[in-house]
Amino acid sequence: MKTIIAATFVALMAGALPASAEDSMVIQVKRMSLETANAIAKAAVDACREKGIQIGVTVVDRDGIPQAAMRDTIAPKITLEISQGKAYAAVMFNVATTELKDRADTPIGRVPGLVMSAGGVPIQVGGSLLGAVGVSGAPSGDTDAECALAGIEAVQTDLELAM
Repeated sequence: MKTIIAATFVALMAGALPASAEDSMVIQVKRMSLETANAIAKAAVDACREKGIQIGVTVVDRDGIPQAAMRDTIAPKITLEISQGKAYAAVMFNVATTELKDRADTPIGRVPGLVMSAGGVPIQVGGSLLGAVGVSGAPSGDTDAECALAGIEAVQTDLELAM
C-alpha cells in the first residue's frame, strides 16, 4: 500500500513540474559584434557633429562591459566617463536613462558607475537586450539621448534582419 501511495505521489509531482524543466539547460544569448558597437558609436558622434556638438560615446554589451568608446576631437575627457555611466545604467535597468531621473537622488542612484541622467539608451532587438549606448557632451541630456538613438537607428534594420 505504501508503495502505491509513494508511486502515486511521485507521478503527481512529476506532472506538477514546470514546463521549463524540460527545456534545455543551456541558454543561448545574443550578442552584438564589435563592428556593430563601433557603427553605433560612430553614428552617434556623427549625429551630434551635425548639431555642432562634440561628444563622448560608449557602447556597452549586455553585461555593461564597454565594447566601443569614442571621444570627438575636442570633447572633454569626462564625456567618456559620463557616457559609460549612462550606458551602464541603461543596460542594467533595461530602460532609457530619461526614465531613471526620479531614482537618481536615491541610494540606488548613488551606486558607483551609474549615471541616471538622459543620454543612455538600451539596444534591444527582437526582444533581446544586446547592450546600451551612452552619450555625454551635449548642452542637454535630451540632445545626448537624440544622438544615442541616432546611433542605434543607424544599425537597427540590419540588427533586426540578423535576428
